[in-house]
Amino acid sequence: MGTRTVLHEADISRALTRIAHEILESNRGAENLVLLGIPTRGVTLARRLGTLISGIAETDIPVGALDITLFRDDLSKHPTRSPHPTEIPAGGVDGRTVVLVDDVLFSGRSIRAALDAIQSIGRPSAVRLAILIDRGHRELPIRPDFIGKNIPSSREERVNVRLHEHDGAEGVTIEA
Repeated sequence: MGTRTVLHEADISRALTRIAHEILESNRGAENLVLLGIPTRGVTLARRLGTLISGIAETDIPVGALDITLFRDDLSKHPTRSPHPTEIPAGGVDGRTVVLVDDVLFSGRSIRAALDAIQSIGRPSAVRLAILIDRGHRELPIRPDFIGKNIPSSREERVNVRLHEHDGAEGVTIEA
């Protein structure tokens, strides 16, 4: 069985560049756009996307972090989860298009928690979802708007996203 690499550093970079262009196209520009990453790697990916979009659109894109810990439905199973700080950019989310950013989409439960967390802080005009890896196996009716790569996997496999900022290496692997 073992581990196999499905994305290398250059693949991640290309996927993020494509997603940045897709976000701008979908939003018809950068106006009223806010990126919120879901800790931990989603925040890093949101920052990278913010830099890419800012470079393409030639304007600063607000980027923040959205902690979902207290909105999760599995807190009783994992009570030791420690919250991360929520950082909402100046101007908040009201009336803006919020793009949630995460590394892997699996069951959809983290995204449901993120939607609840957003509702607790404001009322965006729209919420979109950008995911680096969509591995399937949804338990909730959640679908990403922007996908880096679809990677079909079994429930028993583990998808690992490694980013330089957290892991000192970059790539996506699947462990059987």
